[in-house]
Amino acid sequence: MESLDRTSGSGASACPHEPSCPAADELDREAARTVAYHPEQGWSLLCNGIVIFDDTGELLPDGAVIAPHRPTDRTAAA
Repeated sequence: MESLDRTSGSGASACPHEPSCPAADELDREAARTVAYHPEQGWSLLCNGIVIFDDTGELLPDGAVIAPHRPTDRTAAA
């Protein structure tokens, strides 16, 4: 089974894509390429090790969770 660790011992990205995918700690982290897609389960694995869910939540490689953040979850201005 392929390891989900996308960094080398030096902490540099091991992304094989050109240009390299953004790291998990960068603001544009969701722009990384999808390496595993499971629509039947509602999640995808990105090249940078992030698991992204259909509800827009995320699980980062360090175990941190980002709550769903759909634009439709915001309240409308009155």
